[in-house]
Amino acid sequence: MAYFEFQGKNVYYETHGEGKPLILLNGIMMSTKSWGIFKEAFSANNRLILLDFLDQGQSDKVVEEYTQDLQVEVLHALIKELNYERVNLLGISYGGEVALRFITKYESLVDRLVLFNTSHRTSPWLKDIGDAWNLSRDNALDYYLTTIPVIYSPEFYNRNREWMENRKKLLTATVFSDKNFMDSMVRLTRSAETHDVTEDLKDVRTRTLIVSSENDFITPKEEQEALHKLLVNSDYVMLPKTGHGSMYERPALFTALTLGYINASDLEMTVL
Repeated sequence: MAYFEFQGKNVYYETHGEGKPLILLNGIMMSTKSWGIFKEAFSANNRLILLDFLDQGQSDKVVEEYTQDLQVEVLHALIKELNYERVNLLGISYGGEVALRFITKYESLVDRLVLFNTSHRTSPWLKDIGDAWNLSRDNALDYYLTTIPVIYSPEFYNRNREWMENRKKLLTATVFSDKNFMDSMVRLTRSAETHDVTEDLKDVRTRTLIVSSENDFITPKEEQEALHKLLVNSDYVMLPKTGHGSMYERPALFTALTLGYINASDLEMTVL
């Protein structure tokens, strides 16, 4: 658990375990604390690195508006701080978008990339979803009902009613009632409005695993299918009966896909 300084701001990160470095990049509402149940598995054979972007978790807040390019430079500064020549990246949703932007600028620093529920652009659909989030920010229950139900698949949401009700009570009583947190959420959401790396991905050659969810109502699977076509050295997996919050709905599969892809040897089939 440590901090490094970036442009006068303190950025929080954690390191666990030893082995090939793997940096996990948070979704928009997440923080390093969100990865608690994954730490043991992800650090068993890898150097696990957790990062709070600016405006997330234990990193400093940002007063002014910014774009995701700021988070790209935060990630670059972390890699330099840790003195790594190459790293592996796992990004989910917002973190995946930052990873895509990072790889178009610093591809030589990335060995392999895993993207869950990630889009190559902020579509009009996603922009309007973000606007709805921000418009509901002044009421904790409104914000919860606008943002949370659609993160999960209907099957998971309905099957885990008690857990969801407990989440509602917790979130509305704490972070969704916290002005500082909500101000950060508005800035983070706005920072993704201009995200579009469609034209920048044509030259990317990094081995990439793209994972989508059948019931993703935030970044529909068609977005990952399009991303798969743009990244020439990518593999694609679709999780059935799963929503945008795939890491919570399918934690074992999330772990197996990520670690399997990151740590697998390069194999080629020879046809005799």
